[in-house]
Amino acid sequence: MRKIAISDIHGCCFTFQSILDRLGLTKQDELFLLGDFVDRGAHTKQVFDHIFDLQEQGFNLHCLRGNHEQMLLDALFYTHIEVKRFETNGGRATLDSFKANGVMDIPRVYIDFINELPFYNFADPYIFVHGGLDFRYQEDPFKREQAMLWMRNWYENTDYTWLADRYIIHGHTPVPRLAIEKQWDTFETLRIANIDNGCVYDQEGMGNMCALDLTNRKIFFEPRHRLDRRLL
Repeated sequence: MRKIAISDIHGCCFTFQSILDRLGLTKQDELFLLGDFVDRGAHTKQVFDHIFDLQEQGFNLHCLRGNHEQMLLDALFYTHIEVKRFETNGGRATLDSFKANGVMDIPRVYIDFINELPFYNFADPYIFVHGGLDFRYQEDPFKREQAMLWMRNWYENTDYTWLADRYIIHGHTPVPRLAIEKQWDTFETLRIANIDNGCVYDQEGMGNMCALDLTNRKIFFEPRHRLDRRLL
């Protein structure tokens, strides 16, 4: 049984399917998806449908909430500010994938799924989170939900006494492939891995979906599929 992590799918359903095929995912594996299923790419609805299909087939998936899922939920309050923030951060692509005029038109089954997504998960010795952990305060970092969704540039505040022999796997901050590979080379020392290679972006060194096989300590990069249109 392998532990595999993928983050920041962002509507790139064909790329997601391709990397799972490449991994040869089995029902004995545990697949940890670290949030940001929605927005920017063209196939958000299809991403959710594929996840639902895998779950119905008996695959072992653990899905987390990302900041883009949170923006979608916040837009349900239908204040002008929250709706505009969602739509200007890739939400229009999500609505188009559902053929929806607004978030209220998204079928309830998808909203319920998103609303039930947790902010973090464990699989000893790994901690999975979308954005990061805020160690700047004495309280339990798992109580700081906004930080787990939104935080960037937090490594220098890592409390290694609290972390002990565990590792943190996260996404949220897109970085070039070379940066991910260099960080992976120091994984045993840093004890943190960012696996967001900006699948939906065209910048140099990005445009791939990254998967981390934690059991076999292997890293995979899958180029964005030609059918995953870049909408942003």
